[in-house]
Amino acid sequence: MVFADETAADLSDAGSPLDRAQIRAGVWVGEDGRGRFILSVPGIKCGACVAKIERALNARDEVISARANLTLHQVNIVLESPESDPMPIVKALAALGYVATPVESEADTAPDPTGKGLLRAIAVAGFGAMNIMLLSVGVWSGAEGQTRATFHLVSALIAVPVVIYAGQPFFRSALSALRARQLNMDVPIALAVALALALSIFETVQGGDHVFFDAAVTLLFFLLTGRYFDHLMRERARSAVSGLAKLSPRGAMVRQKHGTLAYMVLTDIAPGAILSIAPDERVPLDLEILTGNSDLDRSLVTGESMAVAIGPGDTLEAGTLNLTGVIEGRVLRSSQDSFLAQMIRMQSNAEVGRGLYVRIADRAARLYAPVVHLLALITFIGWIIATGGDWQASLFIAISVLIITCPCALALAVPVAHVVSAGRLMRMGVLMKDGAAIERLAEIDGIVFDKTGTLTTGTPMIGSTPDDPVLRSGAKALALRSGHPAARAITLGVRDAPSDIARNKEVPGFGVEGAIGGRRARLGRAEWVGEITDIAAGAASPVFGFERGPSFSFDLTETLREGAHDAVTDLKKAGFSVALLSGDMEDRAQAVAMTLGIENTHHGATPADKIGVLETLRRDGHRPLMVGDGLNDAAALAAAHVSMAPSSACDAGRSAADFVFLRDTLDAVPATWKVARDTARIVRQNFALAIGYNCIAIPLAVAGLVTPLIAALAMSGSSILVIGNALRLNKADAKDRNRRPAFTVKRKELSA
Repeated sequence: MVFADETAADLSDAGSPLDRAQIRAGVWVGEDGRGRFILSVPGIKCGACVAKIERALNARDEVISARANLTLHQVNIVLESPESDPMPIVKALAALGYVATPVESEADTAPDPTGKGLLRAIAVAGFGAMNIMLLSVGVWSGAEGQTRATFHLVSALIAVPVVIYAGQPFFRSALSALRARQLNMDVPIALAVALALALSIFETVQGGDHVFFDAAVTLLFFLLTGRYFDHLMRERARSAVSGLAKLSPRGAMVRQKHGTLAYMVLTDIAPGAILSIAPDERVPLDLEILTGNSDLDRSLVTGESMAVAIGPGDTLEAGTLNLTGVIEGRVLRSSQDSFLAQMIRMQSNAEVGRGLYVRIADRAARLYAPVVHLLALITFIGWIIATGGDWQASLFIAISVLIITCPCALALAVPVAHVVSAGRLMRMGVLMKDGAAIERLAEIDGIVFDKTGTLTTGTPMIGSTPDDPVLRSGAKALALRSGHPAARAITLGVRDAPSDIARNKEVPGFGVEGAIGGRRARLGRAEWVGEITDIAAGAASPVFGFERGPSFSFDLTETLREGAHDAVTDLKKAGFSVALLSGDMEDRAQAVAMTLGIENTHHGATPADKIGVLETLRRDGHRPLMVGDGLNDAAALAAAHVSMAPSSACDAGRSAADFVFLRDTLDAVPATWKVARDTARIVRQNFALAIGYNCIAIPLAVAGLVTPLIAALAMSGSSILVIGNALRLNKADAKDRNRRPAFTVKRKELSA
């Protein structure tokens, strides 16, 4: 049989035109203009594998960065140029002993056979272990002479094929690493099983009293069981990413030049193409509706199940579900840049970040193989001396050391917690860029909010309308002729039917003018409208008025984003200081700050001012969270210790942010911090469990107090315990146990 981690070191057809074309097709151009692609590498088994792959690929000239994902078994690669050939990277991975295939190709194949292969191996190992144990009972009961020799021989006939078959996952992985002149965690395991089997065969041939066939086979059974549970838990941890990928159709119906529809795969559909979406179909790419009306399920984006009415001019995100009518729309972005693709990439990058804890675990995993072999050798030599040359007993103890000293739990401590927390955040409607971001979020000591588009919706509303219906209808008639936000607010706020209008024109920077009922009318800036009518001094914009006739000043108000007040209140209760950093005028910034109870405000801030404030805070030792959405916030988001942006933010804002929340409510900010706090606590617990296990297990094994069977149970149990602890993050939020220190944004800091 063939396991998923089988090596492809020979890779005889890796350079074929088909393979090269498939791999090159997976390269897309990132926002920085560099080439990016993701490879599926099922052979990634531990932190040592991650370190080995990253070290080898990052040393290549054409690679800007390479990050291996332990849970998803993928490698995210950034190339210097989109034209760089990715094929040498695939060959480099093959030289290290890892099969690498494009993720798109993997999606079209059968499900990962690893789980089924492990189950078959467990069944074979279990069957062999039961039969050998029955024979061992006879030996333990006092069988001697020819009877004992026969039991040993029959045990050997069972054990040898069982070990060869059931040990394939470990043997293949170990051989792959050795061919590449590398060491991984499976090398000592394979060595331990092989030594136990070889020692038992030697004893059988020599007619010895003690053999370890039962130990070798039962050891495999427990190791395989632990690996299978590890596989199941990883599958559960990465189910969020696979679930998102299933939402993307393979292709779509495209309107051809001659008017007919033809099916095309998504990767062949370019921006500007016209797609037809039938009811009950997922939207395959980001679209702008041209024709048709329907209802849309946007629960993927907002988390809300209520259908939304859509029509011409509306924008649809890839992955949302068309419910009722046939619609046609223009493709806005390619499949690699769509909303759904961005979600998948952010979700799959959950554990790629290199925070403090990840770097510690990586270093430990990198040192594992040489250290454990040296420790086993020292143990063997020490027991040879202590027992006066009893090499069988010494080797038996060294085998236990090889098995029990495993870095799996330490390597899994951080990435599994990050992946599980990313899945939990996604269910809450929050996307995380990488695992290091959630580590930084747990460290924050204050929050800085932008105003427009973040604390407020960014859409103004009118406070009142004129009593005269002629003024209302005239104002709406002119407002409909402008795309200015103030004009849109009047259009939405005035319920009257618009008046008939003639000879209308828009004067950029001033407003709209037209003829209503034979009279000239204007809507716009007060001084401009005042040229044709009398307006009270200090009237606010926008103003509507007839020539030498009545006028009315519309008072514009801002609408707070849903959940803004509760979010600020929750953050202040948690002990954080909350600041407002806005480029708007003082009166508007102060009005929003007073409504929300924010004492620290700064208005009229340019993008450079915002960066200066955040850099000053960081120089003073603070770790601020920046929440913003606009193009002018992008640099500030990057300058903060950690940052968040709503999905309504501009492309630059979403790209710069570490977290993107999809819901319209601002309660995502405190909710995300609580998940980050819980994740940090789980990571610390996992480190304590992993380190505590090794501190207890290694001395016991070196002292000869642990058999290979107990070692196998302990090693598997430690990994399962760490993963199970991480899965606790899926439960309901724990009560807030800690209060964080707050920072105060001083006036001199805000004016920096």
